[in-house]
Amino acid sequence: MNIHTPPQTNGKGGGRGDGRRKPNRTPKGRQIDPSALADVQALLTDRPRRRDLLIEHLHLIQDHYGHLSAPHLTALAFEMKMAMAEVYEVATFYAHFDVVKENETAPPAVTVRVCDSLSCAMAGAENLLARLPDILGKDVRVVRAPCMGACDRAPVVAVGHMQTFKANADNVAAAVKAKPHPHAWHPQSDLAAYQKDGGYSLLKDCLSGKRTRDELIKIVSDAGLRGLGGAGFPTGRKWSLVRAEPGPRMFAVNCDEGEPGTFKDRYYLERDPHRFFEGMLLAAWVVEATDTYIYVRDEYPELRLMLLDEIEKLETSGLTPHTKLHLRRGAGAYICGEESAMIESIEGKRGLPRHRPPYLAQVGLFGRPTLEQNVETLFWIRDIIEKGVEWVTSQGRRDRKGFRSFSVSGRVKNPGVKLAPAGVTIRELIEEFSGGMQEGHTLKGFLPGGASGGIFPPKLADHPLDFGTLEPHGGFVGSHAVVILSDKDDMKAVALNLMKFFEDESCGQCTPCRVGTEKAVKLMEQGPWNVELLTELSRLMRDASICGLGQAAPNSLLSVLTHFPDDLSKPLGKW
Repeated sequence: MNIHTPPQTNGKGGGRGDGRRKPNRTPKGRQIDPSALADVQALLTDRPRRRDLLIEHLHLIQDHYGHLSAPHLTALAFEMKMAMAEVYEVATFYAHFDVVKENETAPPAVTVRVCDSLSCAMAGAENLLARLPDILGKDVRVVRAPCMGACDRAPVVAVGHMQTFKANADNVAAAVKAKPHPHAWHPQSDLAAYQKDGGYSLLKDCLSGKRTRDELIKIVSDAGLRGLGGAGFPTGRKWSLVRAEPGPRMFAVNCDEGEPGTFKDRYYLERDPHRFFEGMLLAAWVVEATDTYIYVRDEYPELRLMLLDEIEKLETSGLTPHTKLHLRRGAGAYICGEESAMIESIEGKRGLPRHRPPYLAQVGLFGRPTLEQNVETLFWIRDIIEKGVEWVTSQGRRDRKGFRSFSVSGRVKNPGVKLAPAGVTIRELIEEFSGGMQEGHTLKGFLPGGASGGIFPPKLADHPLDFGTLEPHGGFVGSHAVVILSDKDDMKAVALNLMKFFEDESCGQCTPCRVGTEKAVKLMEQGPWNVELLTELSRLMRDASICGLGQAAPNSLLSVLTHFPDDLSKPLGKW
């Protein structure tokens, strides 16, 4: 057998002279920059280096330096004893993290985000996107951004972290000059005033044993309280399912309303946060959750700071002996509004939806049985229990019981959050609660449930808006995000705007959603719509996508094909 013998060397050129390879003088992989490591350690101070705090630590670096450089990411991975790939994949997943690779130029110190989702597009966002770069100059970066949860004050522009409502070139330029910071303002909350009005008396009764868990479950069940984040799952039943699982149990609160057209959670937190807190603490008591995590979208910085202040007050007041409260910050990912993707993000990972089963009630946060609920659902718990079932069931229209919070935006005179009876119609919502249509506009269509819920024509404007009423027509009310469209709007342009949103926000985990939304956008931007091909693509996305994002993405497209055939022959419109 002929065996090849490596040539002997004198030690130059990497050899050792004995046929063995000379070891590297430095370890393989990216090396730690001592100054970057010192920077990271100074920011983290004595904070725990746990895996689930990765996103929080990335925010610390991003907030301080305005971007995430390669040396800082490497230093953070070293400090947290994580693989560089793990840190990098999380940092690049979220839109609000600006990852700067080696030899790349860092972004300008100021970033201006212009919301281009539907309500803002209708209010002139495209004009702002065209004009602002020249007005603000090269030292300011202007980028598109998805819904910021202020559709009633469209168009919305975020300068850094602070939002400018009803934005125009002048007030955005003034905001850039003023360099606003969320610490400068956040909603004021008065714990003492809330308690003086009877707040937390119910919680104290529960903690002292005067009320029972089964009693509270029965009341919310009889009142018909459902999840108000979109799915509409019965609250009492969810509590029972989680309680049936072995402890320790966890609780995750979803304050990541990213659905275009939705802003009701923001509305309630700005006006009465302790009513939400009491409902949350009651729910945590019912399911005996040892830890409660509140996940707040990054687009609401002033709310996050307020909630941090109030959590400290609650803990100091002794109102949280039964559960430990944690506040976690999103980073710009609509998919994290999906409950399992939110759980992944809380754990410090990319927000990728999980396959089911198992369900979160069985295996959720950190592998424990987990209750997941929306802000508004928790907001009403105190009132329902104190005022009784009849207070809820006596309200409603057309055989529907209770009330609903509608986020109304678009072509109405008075947009905003409207508390209306369950079973109200679009026509009633416009005329009775929103001041009617804007002058010169006639109702042409409406979105009953944001980007996911479909688009419907005026012939369904007298149909009750509630869970289960629109499914036969190809849509749903979801989070009750209502966007009103008029004869000035092109339905093809509306559907394209929504599909572009889904294309940008797809997590990329499954091919039907990742590729399907991209292909749909291209087909919709081209000349006459190929109805047969678009229908086939929509069917594939609905049937094969892992989670609700991909399954619902075609709803608006299919709605236009079904309900607005006259628009198909027209050129694609613009706002």
